Amino acid sequence: MSEEIKKGLLGIVVDETTISHVVPELSALTYRGYKVQDLCDKCDFEEVAYLVLHGELPSKIQLKKFIKEERSNRKLSKTIIKNIQQMPKSAHPMDVIRTCVSLMALEDKDTKDNSPKANMRKALRIFSQTPTAVAAYFRARKGKKIIAPNKKLSFSENFFKMMFNKVPDKEIVRAFDISLILYAEHSFNVSTFTARTITSSLSDLHGAITGAIASLKGPLHGGANEAVMHMMKSIAKPEKAKNWIENALAKKKVVMGFGHRVYRTGDSRVPTMKHYMFKVAKLLKKEKYTKMYETLEQVMLEKKNIHPNVDFPCGPTYYMMGIDIDFYTPIFVMSRITGWSAHIMEQHASNKLIRPLSKYKGEEVREVMLLNQR
Repeated sequence: MSEEIKKGLLGIVVDETTISHVVPELSALTYRGYKVQDLCDKCDFEEVAYLVLHGELPSKIQLKKFIKEERSNRKLSKTIIKNIQQMPKSAHPMDVIRTCVSLMALEDKDTKDNSPKANMRKALRIFSQTPTAVAAYFRARKGKKIIAPNKKLSFSENFFKMMFNKVPDKEIVRAFDISLILYAEHSFNVSTFTARTITSSLSDLHGAITGAIASLKGPLHGGANEAVMHMMKSIAKPEKAKNWIENALAKKKVVMGFGHRVYRTGDSRVPTMKHYMFKVAKLLKKEKYTKMYETLEQVMLEKKNIHPNVDFPCGPTYYMMGIDIDFYTPIFVMSRITGWSAHIMEQHASNKLIRPLSKYKGEEVREVMLLNQR
């Protein structure tokens, strides 16, 4: 009997989790049992970050303590700042952030300690410091002075301040906050599975997150939001969108920002992010991107019956905010650190080395010939 090969582990259930749940037939996503749409309606990102990490929504006292700890851990060491300033200006920000997390591991006194308490401390430090690293490189490669984090500002407000030396309109900040909530966690995706696989060897949390960042960089995963904006920029004008996508489909090109391995009737995160994208466009008077969005979405549904995924509205939203395209995936990292960390801790709590099999299709056993006989 031949062994069935499941390319990409499609349809294979490898473990149990209590962190998030994707229900494809309902196009629903929950974090710890809460619908992500409800979390967007009623919570700030810090509350959701606490939920993903700790398993329950925080009380006022718990949230106050969590926010205080996050804000007090934002500052990077002089060594990491110096390294960021010396990074090549041509480097992809994802490579820079991956390197920064490795540097954080060298400085963290808990790196080798995989106990639950130590892992939670490390997760919070990485969560707090990563936005500082992202913003530092954003400014450093432009030759601008790096701006230190501000303890008086929220997670999202502080990020804008470190990036642009100002905090934008509250509606812009809220749209950014929503994107972080939607990106925080998404079950056993490729980067999360990478983190859990690394963890299964009893490696450390920094190492697992470093591997997850490398995995997220790919255009079939986190890098899709960057590809979406490059596509929109190449289209340039809303009136050109219909012809562009029809030509792309005729040439059987992959249209980024559409389709999902899990969802079949639409990504449940899209309506919320689309709503905030349109709000940002109206506020900033950049409706050409909403017109382009609607045309591309309509043609893909009519021609292919393929729905957009969350990267489709996120890409133009970040672009309208003034964020460089190659920084979109690092923003994804800033949020997803919560989900990765939760999965890493869950893997440690009930661990078994992840070691799948492969079906060999190479040469049969053969004799090694001496060099002068080959």
